[in-house]
Amino acid sequence: MDLGSALVVTSGSVCGFKLVNALMGRLLPPPEPACWNTWEWGNIATSLIHSSLTGTLYVHPQVIEDPIHSHTSFSHSLVAVSTGYFIHDSLDMATNLPLKQSWEMLLHHSMVIPCFSLAIISRRYVGLAVICLLVEINSIFLHIRQLLLLSGPRNRVEAGVKHPSPSMAFRVTSALNLATFLVFRICNLGFLVLWLVRHAKHLPWFALTLGAVGLSVISTMNTVLFYRLLLADLLTHTPPYQS
Repeated sequence: MDLGSALVVTSGSVCGFKLVNALMGRLLPPPEPACWNTWEWGNIATSLIHSSLTGTLYVHPQVIEDPIHSHTSFSHSLVAVSTGYFIHDSLDMATNLPLKQSWEMLLHHSMVIPCFSLAIISRRYVGLAVICLLVEINSIFLHIRQLLLLSGPRNRVEAGVKHPSPSMAFRVTSALNLATFLVFRICNLGFLVLWLVRHAKHLPWFALTLGAVGLSVISTMNTVLFYRLLLADLLTHTPPYQS
């Protein structure tokens, strides 16, 4: 896929996810407990659609063998679609949330967008971007967990308020979330860090710098997120607010 087509796909993705987000109130209406924050419900539901589309797609073995040069038109398009989503989500949060609530996700997106853009423009490192998208398998359960937290008091514990035990749906989702977090986030990011270290001398300085900074920031954020999830779902059973 040439650069012009890639830019069209990316732009179309931005508009497409914007449209999905606007229609989310009809496609997946928020339950009564979530009606107080329809924006958050729509934002998370749109993120779930992105994760479901991009995280469950097949990764060709050649991508693992040569993640710099090996890619198909489909994988190139997949990275372009994801880049469009991250651009949409950044704009959505920037216009609807105060910075103190959105800065972590904006920081995450600001790391991902330049890395994916480099892959789209240069048509190199597309394989690395596709491997990165495996984290979206975990994001499916992470987003479902967030929707369950918004769906009713039974799935969350509030200070000074007694609730029954979390629902079975929440317990199953929480377990799957933690399990897939270890496999598709921790292990996946570990693979990417090792790959970057081993191939550092073969990479241009700008690609190496972009990858090193991006992986450092995202790995740190994921470590903190995993600790929060463990604290919320296993240690204290008090799920924190997540935007």
